[in-house]
Amino acid sequence: MAEFDLVVIGSGPGGYVAAIRASQLGLKTAIVEREALGGICLNWGCIPTKALLKSGEKYEILSHLKDYGLSAGNVAFDFDAIIQRSRGVAAQMNKGVAFLMKKHKIEVIEGSARLEKGRDAPKVVVALKAGGSRTVEAKTVMLAVGARAKAIPQIGLEADGDRIWAYREAMAPKKMPASIVVIGSGAIGVEFGSFYRALGVDVTIVEAVDRIMPVEDEEVSKAAQKAFEKRGMKFRTGCKVTRVSKGGKGVQVAIEAGGKAETLEAEVCISAVGITANTDGIGLEALGVNMDRGHITIDGHCQTNVKGLYAIGDCAGAPWLAHKASHEGIHAAEHIAGFKTPNVHSPIAGCTYAQPQVASVGITEQGAREAKREVKVGRFPFRVNGKAVAAGEIEGFVKTIFDAKTGALIGAHMIGAEVTEMIQGYVTAIALEATEEEMHGIVYPHPTMSEAMHEASLDAYQRVLHI
Repeated sequence: MAEFDLVVIGSGPGGYVAAIRASQLGLKTAIVEREALGGICLNWGCIPTKALLKSGEKYEILSHLKDYGLSAGNVAFDFDAIIQRSRGVAAQMNKGVAFLMKKHKIEVIEGSARLEKGRDAPKVVVALKAGGSRTVEAKTVMLAVGARAKAIPQIGLEADGDRIWAYREAMAPKKMPASIVVIGSGAIGVEFGSFYRALGVDVTIVEAVDRIMPVEDEEVSKAAQKAFEKRGMKFRTGCKVTRVSKGGKGVQVAIEAGGKAETLEAEVCISAVGITANTDGIGLEALGVNMDRGHITIDGHCQTNVKGLYAIGDCAGAPWLAHKASHEGIHAAEHIAGFKTPNVHSPIAGCTYAQPQVASVGITEQGAREAKREVKVGRFPFRVNGKAVAAGEIEGFVKTIFDAKTGALIGAHMIGAEVTEMIQGYVTAIALEATEEEMHGIVYPHPTMSEAMHEASLDAYQRVLHI
């Protein structure tokens, strides 16, 4: 007889939220975690990186106090204290998840899980942290095992904890380096580059394609690079990394671009070339779980092809975002509990917390045109937004994309101060299938930076008011 209704493997933002929702619905639930409650996101990713970025942002602001009629002397920073604050934030969040598990009567099993064939669902065999093993049977098993930083050992790009870093080493280094080469200009690469540059580190970011942040709208990508370069960050785009070597007191990153070879030197190299799902060594092959390029294949309710086995979050494919994992976890828990929920698909925003911030949802302008969709595009710069001018945050703009035939809002892209907080308005609008009529009729509070969202929607239909 099954000991639990549901066993969740992995306690990241997908797994622990799924466990909470299952418990709320009356399912006897356990969660297996091999390292720390909260997973990579709360301990080594989303949350502590934002603590680092906030410290960098505050320090950067101190150098512009005269713009606000202020002055201060002896401005400095304590690098160790910045790192310790970030680790303290992670520890606090970890304790919060532990409290939630206890509150919802979810049994936490500490150890590494492996799946074996079972009756209603695969058996979960746990190599316990404390020693020994435990076999757990449940009516349903949910994989929320996440992912880890991708390594490319054939070119020497493999974290060693010393001169070649992945995200863990970049978050808790032994000392602040004088120079860094970051390989990859996605959110992780740009965020670490932004943090270290704010503290004065010489930062060069290498990107394989011809522009940074390649998943973003091309117009936003170009604006972001210009803004980052203004802050002293350097970029090498359209470059292939052929070798990462350690020598002397640093690293040498060999690159090729346009048929020409060059070597970049720095004290440290940060690898931000993507992630690898944690799907190896947990018994998926023996169970016959369908896979796609290392990720678990799921249907619209997060079910795998194996009876009683669900998968959510990073291990189940893109987009590799914490909020997507949480959304899938809640959906899957409700489906397991018997809810007749619609398919899990919903608009997912992407957010990059650099200086300036970047946020987006839906289709890009170039994506729409490649799909041969007729669109109406609106833009509004923060430099003419009253709140932005008053706050001294005039960098960036808002861009909207509407389907010309239906009037539906199908994409929104933003760069500027706190746009990661504002993007949710567009996410809601797209989820509710809002058209230009609804977007134009919304009353935005004044003065707010969100008024730029209204103006960008108006601009798509030649109704913009303040430019």
